[in-house]
Amino acid sequence: MAADTLKKQDIKGIEVTKPEHPAFFDPSTLPWTPWVMEDTWFKLMRLDKKTGGFTMFLKVGAGNEAPIHGHLGAVEAYVIEGEFGYDEDRGGVGSYVYEEAGINHMPTAPDGVTMFAIAHGPLMGYNEDGSIAVVIDGKTMYQMAKANNAADHIYEGY
Repeated sequence: MAADTLKKQDIKGIEVTKPEHPAFFDPSTLPWTPWVMEDTWFKLMRLDKKTGGFTMFLKVGAGNEAPIHGHLGAVEAYVIEGEFGYDEDRGGVGSYVYEEAGINHMPTAPDGVTMFAIAHGPLMGYNEDGSIAVVIDGKTMYQMAKANNAADHIYEGY
């Protein structure tokens, strides 16, 4: 419905409201920020301070094999360029990916991949002895993006 149509409607008790910040943002204005693995970069779009989740574009270089890592929340993604996967379970351009909370895996991207991803909670990396090496949550993502001057579009309080 067009905005002018909304203004003309008279729905008792319903008020047209606007978000506290702009609803639209052009991610192409952001630089790619180096991520936690070599030959990976991200553009942070949004944070969820309640879950520690985050929304991002992720770019992975060709031949990259992620170390084993786990998901505390589910991850959803849409493949924009390239392909990646786990053994025979693979997806390319246009594929939707759903990774359950609680899984541990090692995805590969032989020719590289770029995706739009929503992590519904933090990610964990492990040491060789199985202990937790790192937890990547929204706050960590924000700090990395801010250090790269790529977080001005993230509003206080997320």
